[in-house]
Amino acid sequence: MPVVDIDTDELRGLTGRTDASDDEFKEDLFGLGLEFEGETDDGLLQFEFAPDRLDRLSVEGVARSLRYHHGDDRGVYVPETNDPEWTIEVDDSVPDERPYVTGAVIRGVDLDEGALESLIQLQEKLHATMGRGRAKGAIGIHDLAMLKGAPLQEGSEPSITYRGVEPDGDTFVPLDANDELTPAAVLDEHDTGRTYADLVADLDRYPAIYDELGLFSFPPVINGKRTEVTMGSRELFVELTGTDQWTIDRMCNIVCYALSARGATIEEVKVNYADGAAAPSEYGAELVRPNLDLDEKSVGHDRIETLLGVDFEPEEVVDCFERAGLDASYTLDEDVTYEVEIPPYRVDVLHPLDLVDDVGRAYGFDELEPRYPDVGTVGGRHERSRLEDAVRTSLVGLGFEDLLNFHMTSGTENYDRMNVEPGSAAFGGGEPVEITEPYSEEYTQLRTWALPSLVLLLERNTHNAYPQDVAEVGFVAERDDSENTNVAERRHVAGAVARRDASYEAAKGRLQAVCDDFGAELATPRTEHPSFIDGRTAAVEIDGERVGVIGEVHPAVLVEHDLEVPVAAFEFDLDALR
Repeated sequence: MPVVDIDTDELRGLTGRTDASDDEFKEDLFGLGLEFEGETDDGLLQFEFAPDRLDRLSVEGVARSLRYHHGDDRGVYVPETNDPEWTIEVDDSVPDERPYVTGAVIRGVDLDEGALESLIQLQEKLHATMGRGRAKGAIGIHDLAMLKGAPLQEGSEPSITYRGVEPDGDTFVPLDANDELTPAAVLDEHDTGRTYADLVADLDRYPAIYDELGLFSFPPVINGKRTEVTMGSRELFVELTGTDQWTIDRMCNIVCYALSARGATIEEVKVNYADGAAAPSEYGAELVRPNLDLDEKSVGHDRIETLLGVDFEPEEVVDCFERAGLDASYTLDEDVTYEVEIPPYRVDVLHPLDLVDDVGRAYGFDELEPRYPDVGTVGGRHERSRLEDAVRTSLVGLGFEDLLNFHMTSGTENYDRMNVEPGSAAFGGGEPVEITEPYSEEYTQLRTWALPSLVLLLERNTHNAYPQDVAEVGFVAERDDSENTNVAERRHVAGAVARRDASYEAAKGRLQAVCDDFGAELATPRTEHPSFIDGRTAAVEIDGERVGVIGEVHPAVLVEHDLEVPVAAFEFDLDALR
């Protein structure tokens, strides 16, 4: 989940609640779905929230939500924009793999230290979430005073050009550097270039943005030093490139709203796609951005009452919508239906249920009264649930700390860092269930086995004392065409022993004790697995069926996770203990 650092002094200034304490802010933000996670070394409060509300990735967005929460603001707000003076020309040499661009001009912004840090954080958080690690969308923010726009013709507006550049073509001085480098040299020699090299390294031409003086931006990798934004910058040029026009337009809107909250004026820019350039088919070859048009969705009154369990008057529902930052109107027909207008920074409202959620939050989920469902059945524990609890009890009795990890992970954590090939025959190497539109590069698939989650936890716990014995009974999944859903879902039991004297025998003893608790016969014939040391690895056979693996974790895996103590671990299918 995204974590945002919040300066509460900034929050007081942006909300006007100068007397509010940090504890009051924590309580209010918890009501909005932001959970307090701790403090930074600089005294900033850290809040974790669901990645749907990307408009809250900055203190400005959080302050906006609080103003609506307290009724200081109501309804949809759309900042006024000035007519465009600048144009972005899109050349037909732009790489087909990254064809789209958008942008805005920001005038009259006051960037003190807090505002600049917030802008940088917003940029990077949007890169990590909506931008899919800059692959789907990347933001460049430049000091407008350092740009020299080439006029399209005598007496016309200034322009910049988005086009392709040869890897060893034009040079520029990137941020955090002093020497001019070609784009290819940036990927080889610059730290940021090496980090994002995979995004462009295979392209014949690299994306680049030019003004009259030359190359000043190498998206999605790095900006040029000439246009670096500082606290002295008063006018900014925001450009975004990516693989989807809708995505970069919405990312641009979020940035514009954050800067507007600082008193800045938004100025439109023209975007002209040249003949032969891959213009977005749904918008055409000539655009004016940012696109601050309102979206509209409808939801029925009965649906709101049924889902929330509250009897509302229509005026109460409209009031809740307005306190959620939306506008709503309704007609008094046989079935009351609300037509709701959604501001352009709300990228999360995709379905009528999202509107119901906004009504519920504005009303206050704590105010909802629990009620019994209108059914006559009596619930009971599922057999699998009882088995899971029994296994957890056994593991805890053996000294393990019981864990509950995320079911979603990434290919890097699930396979690469464990030395396992995707789709291989190794335990845990099954074909992954991929997430079609992941919000974060950290959660792109369902995990195929649980042990990577335990090793990742040990990596994050190196500051704590040893021994660390951890275990989990958790969900795993992999592609399986024999299932009617094409997905095989299972529960696995995994345990890891991390200590100076961790050994195969330490893990085997605990596994044997678990099997004894359930009257299961255990055998451990020798096997090989890329995550474990050869000769210290065995298959787990329970009642004659091969269901898992056990062994001492390979040193390469330990080094990859910065672990300085041996780790012995096991994992097997829970159903083997039935």
